[in-house]
This record gives sequence, C-alpha cells and structure tokens, in this order.
Amino acid sequence: METEQVKAKAFPFDAVIFDMDGVIVDTEYFYVCELREFARELGIPVTEQELRDQVGASHQDFKRMLIDWYGRIGITVPKDEAIERWNEWASLRPRDYKSLLTPGAVETIRELPRRGVRVALASSSPMDNIKDVLAACGLSDAFEYIVSGEQFVQSKPEPDIYLHALDLLGLPANRCCCVEDSVPGITAGKRAGLTVIARREERFGFSQDAADRIIDTLPDLLEL
Repeated sequence: METEQVKAKAFPFDAVIFDMDGVIVDTEYFYVCELREFARELGIPVTEQELRDQVGASHQDFKRMLIDWYGRIGITVPKDEAIERWNEWASLRPRDYKSLLTPGAVETIRELPRRGVRVALASSSPMDNIKDVLAACGLSDAFEYIVSGEQFVQSKPEPDIYLHALDLLGLPANRCCCVEDSVPGITAGKRAGLTVIARREERFGFSQDAADRIIDTLPDLLEL
C-alpha cells in the first residue's frame, strides 16, 4: 500500500487527457491505407503526401478534403453528402478496432485512476466513432469526460477541444498533460498550455519535436 501511495504522489499531473486515434488505437496507419484504397477505387488522383497529411486532421478538414477529392473527378457534392458517401463506402469494410489496440493502452488507462490520476479523452473523431472504438476496446467506462472535435467549429490544431476538456475537469493546464501522436494534436495541446507527451510515430515523416516528451509505449507514461 505504501509503495502504491508513493507512486501516486510521484505522478506529476492531476489528470491525463488522451487523444484516441494513433494513441489508444493504431488507426492512423489503417485510415491512410483505407483512404488510399478509396481514392484508387474511385479513380481520384491523390499523392502520398496528401494521404499522410490526413494523419491527425480534424473531422472538419476531412470533410473539406472529400469535397475536393470528388471535385477532381467531376463530382460536385455538398459537405454532408460527401461524408455520407464516405460512410457508405466505409460501412462495407468493417473495422476491427480491438485488433488495433495499442500495446499496453488499456492497462495504462486503467492504472492511472488507481494512482489517483484522472483521465479524459479529447479526440477529433465524431462522437459515434469514439463510442464505437471505446466499446470495441472495453474502454467505454474508462474516461471521466469524453470530448469530440465535432463539438467545435474547428478541432485540432486549434486548442478549443483541450480547453473544453480542462473546463470539464476544473483543472488548470499546468496540472494536466495530454498524450498525442500527430502534429495537429501536439499543436493543439501546446496552444492549450498543456504538457504534451507524444507516443512515438515514425511512419509518416512528420516531426514530434514540439512535444515536451516522446515515449515509445503508453506504459512509459506511468514512469513520468
């Protein structure tokens, strides 16, 4: 018991705010592959850089990208129809989110409250998608608060999603950290005044140098 109390006191933050895609589940690489296949099937000309640029992009930016992509093949669609077409295409390709769980994610997220650390989630994904992922991974009840980027005019890299999470927690930024992977997420966390911990990601060619610290695995978070 004494050792557990020492560990709890040693953790330097009162709360951890987690990103979801690329942190809890390794979906970013999966989504890039999915987008590549989508563009190939529809005959949309896209570059590999454009695909990589979608890593960590907000849902709002994703909608704008879809409209642009459809326009390249002569299809003019409003924003809502573009996302409906995408959802219809994606629905035919079931996603096994549990198989994409980041090693040690569940154990780390469950351990933090046992050490007296509060946990919240702030993801740019739509709330329906967030709920699907968490349910598949056995984490539906794991977070004190869940914030979706669709609640805001613009999600990451703008700080609003993290500022709202801080308001819900009732904590100042200097008492919390966030765990991110992408440039938009890291930028949003820094703009909100949070200490940003980045889960190492080297497959997309972007820099995580703006983060305060880079960890190789989520369990490394417990060693802060």
